Amino acid sequence: MPTDSPTPLASVANFTEGPFANLVSGYSTQAKSNLMLQATRACESACDRRLAPFTGLMETQRAEAMDVEDALDAYVPLDPTAQLGFSRAQSLGSSLLVRHFWVREFPARYPEMWSGSVTGVSLARSYSGTQIVDVSTLQFEPDTGHVRFQLGTFVPAGTTILVTYSGGYATVPADLVQACQYMAASMAVKQLDPVDGRSGHDPDALRADALEMLTPYTRR
Repeated sequence: MPTDSPTPLASVANFTEGPFANLVSGYSTQAKSNLMLQATRACESACDRRLAPFTGLMETQRAEAMDVEDALDAYVPLDPTAQLGFSRAQSLGSSLLVRHFWVREFPARYPEMWSGSVTGVSLARSYSGTQIVDVSTLQFEPDTGHVRFQLGTFVPAGTTILVTYSGGYATVPADLVQACQYMAASMAVKQLDPVDGRSGHDPDALRADALEMLTPYTRR
């Protein structure tokens, strides 16, 4: 079974160079690393977003009705590939094809620090079989998660789209680093002093600080 090992939003060095160092002074090196990984996933769960870099994420979408702005109500010159796809759609009585879908993971803020790419798309149609789409024909906007099919790609409404892609903050915004530190501190305090709070740290207050900093990243 693969190990869950994301790149942490805040490193052990980030966490131990400041006032939280005393919280983990008795932790082993591995325990400190595990804490930062757990805090990273806790931040992502709180936002309902992927934040740390990821690869090979497989996601299923349903092709929705075509945008009116993309409807071909007049003849438009097409390249040979698009013309074949469009002719095939017309022969099957489905000339209005879906051209857009959106992946779930994209940057809520600071898109210039995000890195993403689509590495695979396959289509499972309710009729006329399946198809692997050449990703070089797609238009992908990492900052919005928008993916556009090449005109003429045979994607009737209702098609199941299986997309494989990568993304995440290649450079982690400073506020996310701090939010991860607060989350890790909250988790450490609960482990060290889960009942009476004699350590002088309030884990609920630390978690609240983390959640406040994560608010702009939270999925609406």
